[in-house]
Amino acid sequence: MRVLGIETSCDETGVAVYDTDRGLLAHALFSQIALHAEYGGVVPELASRDHVRKLLPLVREVLAEAGLAPADLDGVAYTAGPGLVGALMVGAAAGRALAWALDLPAVGVHHMEGHLLAPLLEDPGLAPPFVALLVSGGHTQLVEVAAVGDYRLLGETLDDAAGEAFDKTAKMMGLPYPGGPELARLAESGRPGVFTFSRPMTDRPGLDFSFSGLKTQVLLAWQGSDQAPQTRADIARGFEDAVVETLAIKCQRALDATGARTLVVAGGVGANTRLRERLQTLVVGGTSVPKRSGAGVPPTARVCFPRPAFCTDNGAMIAFAGALRLQAGQHEAAVVTVTPRWDMASLSAVGGTSVPTRSNRD
Repeated sequence: MRVLGIETSCDETGVAVYDTDRGLLAHALFSQIALHAEYGGVVPELASRDHVRKLLPLVREVLAEAGLAPADLDGVAYTAGPGLVGALMVGAAAGRALAWALDLPAVGVHHMEGHLLAPLLEDPGLAPPFVALLVSGGHTQLVEVAAVGDYRLLGETLDDAAGEAFDKTAKMMGLPYPGGPELARLAESGRPGVFTFSRPMTDRPGLDFSFSGLKTQVLLAWQGSDQAPQTRADIARGFEDAVVETLAIKCQRALDATGARTLVVAGGVGANTRLRERLQTLVVGGTSVPKRSGAGVPPTARVCFPRPAFCTDNGAMIAFAGALRLQAGQHEAAVVTVTPRWDMASLSAVGGTSVPTRSNRD
């Protein structure tokens, strides 16, 4: 089954074609960073209009790269939520129109399910059950995955998501948009331990997160400093270390609580180099993070990440998640419907559907 995937939930237009027999055939992404940089953040109306301009040219580009005509497709998948309602409507309308014109089944995909399943695109040995850390600009969640579509929320942020905290902290320190990646780059030249911030909500039981207080600590440190270049880098390093260590501690607790031996990390912050290194240390060392409950992560546990390009929003994850559901016989009625706020726990399980063998062509 060859499935066209469309992602337009926010400020990136992503298109891909996934074949359940041959794997990912082609993918393309257009980022709106330059468009929104002038405003220091995403402007929803501008995002929607740019998706309108870029989507169909990207569809033609991806089909040509895959060596396919529209008539060669077997299904269409598009992001139906969560996200910006106008941006979602662009992708949903285009996806439904293509499916109707070609008489193909179509399915609306949950954006975060796409992120959660992205590591399965390139790892044939990865399959549920596992624990997933979904960490992005809008979400920070720990999810127990029993099967594709069978999800149990273990914990989530009570205020800012980790990626949002990165962006806001960068902005208050005067870093250019998009702030999160800029802050991570700055932290590479920071000295560890010069500034030490708290690890929020790790001094109490539970798997929820909170990063708003950490932002306040960083703001006070920044305002009270000399704000020299090295000081800025040291503060960035202290902030990043606090976020990474907090995420690692919570991941260990989730593995302890569920008995899972596999941790999957997805979402834009999953591309952070220091987070990847820290979680690798966690599962290899087994007890490298101070234990708060349970017996500790088993030494044979493993952590799985998608490639950095598939951590951020992309069409490949939507094509793949949509292919699993279409292959299981799930599809949508011929109406354009999006859900800007959508609880992933409400999704139906993909019963009896195995993850197809994957190969990739870039």
